[in-house]
Amino acid sequence: MNLLQLLSLGDTGWGMALLKAMAMTVALTLCALLLGALFGSLIAAAKLARRRLWRVVGEAYSVLFRGIPELLVIYLFYFGGASLVSAIGHWFGAEGYIDVPPFLVGALAVGLISGAYQAEVYRGAYLSVAKGELEAALAMGMSWSLRLRRVLVPQVLRYALPGLGNVCQMSLKDSALISVIGLVELMRASQVAAGSTRQYFTFYLIGGAGYLLLTGLSGRLFNLAEARVQRTRQRSPGQS
Repeated sequence: MNLLQLLSLGDTGWGMALLKAMAMTVALTLCALLLGALFGSLIAAAKLARRRLWRVVGEAYSVLFRGIPELLVIYLFYFGGASLVSAIGHWFGAEGYIDVPPFLVGALAVGLISGAYQAEVYRGAYLSVAKGELEAALAMGMSWSLRLRRVLVPQVLRYALPGLGNVCQMSLKDSALISVIGLVELMRASQVAAGSTRQYFTFYLIGGAGYLLLTGLSGRLFNLAEARVQRTRQRSPGQS
C-alpha cells in the first residue's frame, strides 16, 4: 500500500482518522489554555498580593505544577480522579469502577500545568507596566473596574503575548501525553495507525509533521497578534 492509499480519506486509509485526531488535539489544547489562563491569572494575583499567605499559596502552586513531571500529573488526575468518583458513587449505591472522561482529565491536567507557567508570564507582564499609567488613571477618577479594563489588562496582555506564545506551544506538545489514558488525539492516532500497518516510521513522521504544522500556525497567530498590538500602540495618542 503506497502513501496516498495510507492517507486516503476512505475506509481503507487513515487520513480521516488523523484529521479527527488533529482536531481533538486542537480542542484539547484550547480548553487547556483557557483553563490555564484562569488558573494563571489567579495565581499571578496571589503571588503579587500583599498578604504573605496568598504569596505562599501562589508559590506552592508554581513549584508543584512546574516541578512534577507532566505525565505524573496526568496519571494522578486520571487514576486518582477515577478512584474518587468511584468512592463517591459507592456512597450512592453504584457498583464497580467508574472511569472519568479522558478529555476532561487531559484538559484539566494540562490546564493546571499551563496555568503555572502562565502565572509567571502574567506576573512578569504586570511588573513591566509603567506605574505612572496606573497612577494617571487613578488621578483621572477611574474606578477600579475601569482601570482594570482600560489600562491594566491591555498593558499586561501586550507584555504577555510573547510568553503566552511559548506556553501555547508547550501545551500543544503536552497534549500528546494524554494518549496514555486513551484519548485519541494526534499522537494516539499515529500510534494506532503505525501499529496496524507496521508503517512505524511513516506514521510517526506524519504525526511529527502534524505537530509542526500546529505549532507553526499557533506561532504565526501570536506573531500577528503582537504586530497588531504594536501598530495599535504606535497609533495611540501620546505615544512616540
